[in-house]
Amino acid sequence: MKRRRWFVMAAALMAVLIGPADRVRASERGPGETGLATVYAARFQGKRTASGERYDRNGLTAAHKTLPFGTRVKVTRVDNGKSVVVRVNDRGPHPAGRVVDMSSAAAARLGMRGNPMARVRVEVLPPATRPR
Repeated sequence: MKRRRWFVMAAALMAVLIGPADRVRASERGPGETGLATVYAARFQGKRTASGERYDRNGLTAAHKTLPFGTRVKVTRVDNGKSVVVRVNDRGPHPAGRVVDMSSAAAARLGMRGNPMARVRVEVLPPATRPR
């Protein structure tokens, strides 16, 4: 019985210290990261993303290496100042220097038509508040 109580107490303490698995780390909430953004290739339309949902090039979604699925981020193109808010639903991009892969719709809002790559700043947004 003592061993079981100790295990329950240890598990509860770890849960409090670590927090929910989908919480964004404080370092990722900071000022943001800058790098290259790319656009998903058209051949991925309808394919499953790492989160399990299907890629929709008309949705405002993106792939990021480490941010939890569902995280909303503001992506701002550095050279023209245009911004878009996207939801992370996939993993990637994998080449060095790239920070985010975006859907075609998100890239279009940044003025990336005809240019599949642009320098951007990615900032994590606070979780949306639920209505009471």
